[in-house]
Amino acid sequence: MAGGQTTANSDMLIRAEIWSADLKETLKDELEAQKWVDWMTEFPDGTTFTVPSIGDASVQTIQEGVAVKYEALDSGEFQFQVTEYIGSAHSMSRKMMHDSFYAQRVMAAFLPKERRAIMERLEADILKTAGPGSTQGGGQTASATNAINGVAHRAVATGSGGAVTPEDFSKAKYSLKKANVPLSNLIAIVDPSVAYGLETMTNLVNMSNNPQWQGIVTTGLTTGMRFIRNIYGIDVYESNYLANVGAETITLSTNSTGTQNLIFSAEQSVLPIVGCWRQMPKVDAEFNKDLQQEEYVTTAYYGLKLYRPENMYCLLSNTDIV
Repeated sequence: MAGGQTTANSDMLIRAEIWSADLKETLKDELEAQKWVDWMTEFPDGTTFTVPSIGDASVQTIQEGVAVKYEALDSGEFQFQVTEYIGSAHSMSRKMMHDSFYAQRVMAAFLPKERRAIMERLEADILKTAGPGSTQGGGQTASATNAINGVAHRAVATGSGGAVTPEDFSKAKYSLKKANVPLSNLIAIVDPSVAYGLETMTNLVNMSNNPQWQGIVTTGLTTGMRFIRNIYGIDVYESNYLANVGAETITLSTNSTGTQNLIFSAEQSVLPIVGCWRQMPKVDAEFNKDLQQEEYVTTAYYGLKLYRPENMYCLLSNTDIV
């Protein structure tokens, strides 16, 4: 061939597209909610567990020569069920394993990704347990104050357009105190839009009200999931797994579609949510000779329920403020 091989006469010898040896992974955020659940260990079998409860004693005025009145303590029960039986499953055909350069790497990713998917589902289930979206009931009622000892435990954020303000944290702390919740290890789990709203509040940015907020313009308000400063003694964490809520009107305040932020005490003895693992994530793998494919499935079985409603304050905010 005159002139030798060139790109003009040898296009069949040139790969039109080069595929990288690397596989692009999706980004994952942190999962934290499990550590704020009271996990039960004395629930060996069955699906329903009953916890009896007793009320407080009353006081009476004693009169000389008059018999005292003997009373019984009020009693009740809390029922908790294991309801969530979930799984994540993937397969790859033998032919795909022969033909694909990435086959072994993709198969190696099946199990960690299946476990991650289950843990993300668990995270979301934990965070919606406090509200009307609870999978087995027992959460707060929508469009109601859910008052305990006369003070609301469900409220709409008081900022402009449904944004959260520092005062909302103070109100939550007040509600917990009126319900006799210990004001130690106080935790708030909020949507990232809450951090944005607080960071851009004029009276915080210019430090006109509180010099302790100085520096948020240069550093921001968060590092990882946690706010670098607490608010009225409440440690604040961000999460993308909080439950979405529709419009609710609570004591004349209306919240448009937004998110359900949670504020509670994470003191170990009063954790507000109870949970039980009937089966931790378990892997089964085999080769299916009929379908000629490798199969992997990870399954889990658990239950969650709001156990101490007095130790849960739900603050509804509008995510459209960003």
